[in-house]
Amino acid sequence: MSAKVFDTKEVQDLLKAAANLGTQEGNARAKQITHRLLSDLFKAIDDLDMTPDEIWAGVHYFNKLGQDGEAALLAAGLGIEKYLDIRMDAADREADIHGGTPRTIEGPLYVAGAPVRDSVSKIDLNADEDAGPLIIRGTVSGPDGMPVAGAVVECWHANSKGFYSHFDPTGAQDDFNLRGAVKTGADGMYEFRTLMPVGYGCPPHGATQHLLDALARHGNRPAHVHFFVTSDKTRKLTTQINIEGDPLIWDDFAYATREELVPHVIEKTGGKELGLKTDAYKEIEFDIQLTALVHGTDNQLVHRPRAAVAA
Repeated sequence: MSAKVFDTKEVQDLLKAAANLGTQEGNARAKQITHRLLSDLFKAIDDLDMTPDEIWAGVHYFNKLGQDGEAALLAAGLGIEKYLDIRMDAADREADIHGGTPRTIEGPLYVAGAPVRDSVSKIDLNADEDAGPLIIRGTVSGPDGMPVAGAVVECWHANSKGFYSHFDPTGAQDDFNLRGAVKTGADGMYEFRTLMPVGYGCPPHGATQHLLDALARHGNRPAHVHFFVTSDKTRKLTTQINIEGDPLIWDDFAYATREELVPHVIEKTGGKELGLKTDAYKEIEFDIQLTALVHGTDNQLVHRPRAAVAA
């Protein structure tokens, strides 16, 4: 239809009423955000001449998205998490904060509660015939380049089937398989003994892939390993590394790849002496540099719902 109604008094009054503007009750910030998002949606409906069928298809889609529990996955796939990183990068530049290991997205599959070991943790709890041994090690340093003692490095990644423990639809993994945490000593060093991960794809029949199909986009990620790194005197780092050589490194549906986060994979021997399943193994050295608090505050903390399990 050619008629545009967004700017009419009737629609503008409707938007104000829906967000309950003009009263002192309720949460002022929630009202502000609701009014803006509804306004943007109403204007898009007008500008794109969306039909009632399309609107109700969208409503049904959000119902399906919730039923599938994929809202956080879709947020990654539509670039929302990447956009938040872009904004935080810009805020750092504006505050003259430079250096440090680059941040990148958290993703939807973190689980709190992994047991914390001193310096070294072996996190492959379940056998996996299709994955070879991998050691990820490095040093955590502060803004001054000196090792940080007492930093907690958390790590989580998928198995050779592309599944994460606690979210594995096959039920094959024990709690905290391929998940761990270590506390650094005076030398700032950490080490995870694990298995080589692979990338994963969105559930093929889930709501996220349904939308990606409509956009002619794939829903696959390269092999990667997630990290949280925290200490008392620095900002929290949320990041991940990609496994060198994966063909999807620069075609990640979640837009998480950064050039500085593709460390070299080194072939090594002597794994049996380290308790690995074969003598030959791969090693990744990933040194981590943390950044200073901002006026004594960690402005990198993101409060969002996360799974948690007692180890």
